[in-house]
Order: sequence, then C-alpha cells, then structure tokens
Amino acid sequence: MSPEQPKSLESRNPATGEVVGHVSITPVAAIPGLVARARAAQPDWAALAAAGRAELLRGAGAAMGERADELARLLTLEMGKPLAEAAAEVRSCAEDTADVLREVAEATAPEIIEDERVRSTIYRDPYGVCAAITPWNFPFSMPHWLIMPALATGNTVVFKPSEQTPLIGQAYADLVAAALPPDVLQVVHGDETQGAALVAAEIDLIAFTGSRAAGKHILGAAAGRLKRVILELGGKDPLIVLDDADLDRAARFAARNSFRNAGQVCVATERIYVAEKIAEPFVTRLVAETSKFATGSGLDPATRVGPMISAEQRDHVLRLVDQAVSMGARVATGGAGHHGNFVTPTVLVDVRPDMAIATEETFGPVACVTVVKDDEEAVALANDTPFGLGAVVFGTDTGRTDRIARRLQAGMIGINQSVGGAKGSPWVGARESGYGYHSSRDGHRQFTQTRVVSQSR
Repeated sequence: MSPEQPKSLESRNPATGEVVGHVSITPVAAIPGLVARARAAQPDWAALAAAGRAELLRGAGAAMGERADELARLLTLEMGKPLAEAAAEVRSCAEDTADVLREVAEATAPEIIEDERVRSTIYRDPYGVCAAITPWNFPFSMPHWLIMPALATGNTVVFKPSEQTPLIGQAYADLVAAALPPDVLQVVHGDETQGAALVAAEIDLIAFTGSRAAGKHILGAAAGRLKRVILELGGKDPLIVLDDADLDRAARFAARNSFRNAGQVCVATERIYVAEKIAEPFVTRLVAETSKFATGSGLDPATRVGPMISAEQRDHVLRLVDQAVSMGARVATGGAGHHGNFVTPTVLVDVRPDMAIATEETFGPVACVTVVKDDEEAVALANDTPFGLGAVVFGTDTGRTDRIARRLQAGMIGINQSVGGAKGSPWVGARESGYGYHSSRDGHRQFTQTRVVSQSR
C-alpha cells in the first residue's frame, strides 16, 4: 500500500528554504464534484454573452493592477525571480486584460457566409468545462494566458497551478473569482496525482503549459473521449549568429535570453550557433555580458539571476554541465561558485551535438556555443531537434536573415530580436513543442467549438 498523501502543500522560498505558506491538497475524490459544480455554473455564465462576461473580467484586470506590488512580492518569495521581473509579469497581465477581452469578442462574433443558394452563420460557442494546468516558471502570467480566454469565451474553469507555486496560483484565482459568479473558476491543488485526476474527469477541454513529457501523457489520457487539448510544451531554442551580425547586440541578447529567470523560460536560448570567423569576438562579448548578471535573492535590487526553483532542477542543470565538460566542452566563464539552489551563469564553448546539453531541455542559466562553418550547417543543427517552440537569427543582410528564418522549424522566429510578436500575434509552437496554441484571434478561437447554421435563401 502506498503511503498516505500529505494533506497540505508546503511552499518554500527557493532562495532561502524558508516556508512561505501552505495550501490544502485537493482530495482526488473531490475533483469530480468540483467539475460537476463547474458544469452546473457554465450555462448561466455562457448566457451572459461576451459583453457581459467581459464587464466582469475587466474588474479582475483592474484588481491585478491595484495589487501588483503585493502580488509581485509573493511571486518572488515563492518562485525566486527578481522582484522587478515579478512586478512586470503581474502588471503585464493587468494591462493586457482589456485587449484580450476585445480580441475574444471580435474572434467569437458570429460570421455570415452566403452564396446564391445558402446563408450560413458561423458561431463559436464555449466547449463547457476547461481544465487549466500551468507551470511554476511564470506562475501569474501562464494562468492568465489560459484562464482569461477560457472564461471570456464562456467556459467555466477548474485550475490546477503548479505544486511548486501554489500560493501565487491561488492568489490569481482568488482575485479573478472575486469578480465572477460562484463556481465559474475553481482551484485544484496537488501534484501529478491531482493533475491526472482532473484530466480524467468529465471535462471538455484541457489547456496545459508544461513539459513535453507531461503533454504527451495528457494527450494520451484525453484520447479516449477525444477531449480537446491545447498544449504549449518545452523548447530547445536555437540562436544563429551570422558572420555579418552586430556582435554587441547579439551578445547582449544571448546573455539576457540565456539567463533571464535563471534560464527557466520555455523560449530561453539553449543553443547558440556562431559563424566560425566571428566566434572568438562573439564569445568575448558574451563573457563580458555574462559578468553583468549578478546572482542572489530576488528581493535584492542588484539581482538579475535568482535561484533554481528546486534542488532537483539545480541538480539537473549541473549534471548536464558536468557531463558536457567531461566530453570536451570548455567553460568560458562561470561553471563554479554554485551554492544552495543558485547556479552561476555559465558560458560553455565547444559544445557538440552529441552532448546531452545540446539535446535535452536544460532550463537553467547556461549559454552553449557551437561554432559552425556556414549557414547550411547552422540551419541543419538548429533544426536537429524534436522541439520547435522558438528560434532567433542575428544578421544585417535582411534578405539572408529572412531566408534563414523561413527555414527554421519553429513556431515563432525572431530576427535580431526575441521571438515575441506584435500585439495580437499567436504564441505557437511547432513539432513537439505545441499542439494547438493560444493568444491572438485564432488562438482564442481554440477555446471554442465552431458551429455552422445554414438555411436556404
């Protein structure tokens, strides 16, 4: 018989190990009842129509802005990221709520298509009950990206935040639920046991952000009833630095995108392919930029790199670094001085494609540099992965960068910038980094069932 599951989750500050707080674990036996309550609440929620739902949800967005400082501090205490980044995460959600609601209203408005014989109206109706399961690395914005469009399109939501960050997840849910009718948004706390029970429950849609392995399990579990799924999974994003690139700009980007949030970002730069003739000056600049990333508690204003979320994540990162060094990779900077859950920002050079750090998702503050002889080799290595979330190319010849960008097998490609698109662009992964997608008009529509009603003219 397996040991009895604990009754509460203990949340600890990854920088200090101190207890931040506790939440009660949701008994697996209680999950079907929560889903049934969400099912009962859904028709009245849908009946409010987009305008009525948006009016309530706008209030939640305003509350996020009013409580941004308090929420950011809790986020930093629980997850570890620098306080300025935590505040930006919360405020971005507050500020974009109105845009999301407007986009949802436009995306779900009925469309009329007609020919000489038939007039058809396309409706986009809610599925019913959505399970939203989110990770710990952006524990406020990831729930927001999934829950807000799910609610705005008329679904009710049962939300499971990561067991690593239950307090900020609960704070987000409490803030939004305060603006809503009862049972429209509910929370399940626990680990993969509760997650699996929620996926198995009588839900209609699963919106998940997390690892590729977990996404595959969810997809398999959903297959029996063909439940709809939206999966944003992991990445192993490449950066290609061409021989005509602005090296200062490329090095600044490489450092920031490798070390931001301690590398715990799905679109972090995990592989850097640099043209041979500019490799040495690029690495020199990258090492110099790396020295600017001070490690420490997220509450210290000087900190740019906080802790790993856990000892397990720290050990995973250090194992990959040590293995790469044992196989011939060279530490250009960092690689030592690690303590507690902190990993010193590290630059590795001479990284080969047969090293695990070049293939496995690292999710830590490590910049891995591989020298390539030409554009063809860079593109081939960049695409040599099952992942396909993001990719970036730096160069000054726009025709050349455009051609390379179109050959990269990723859902989002940045040219001389991050992968983030213009406002209203989708957040989308290709290959094994995504199954469905969210954000944008078309992303919001994935939270709805398309129905066509036709009649003779």
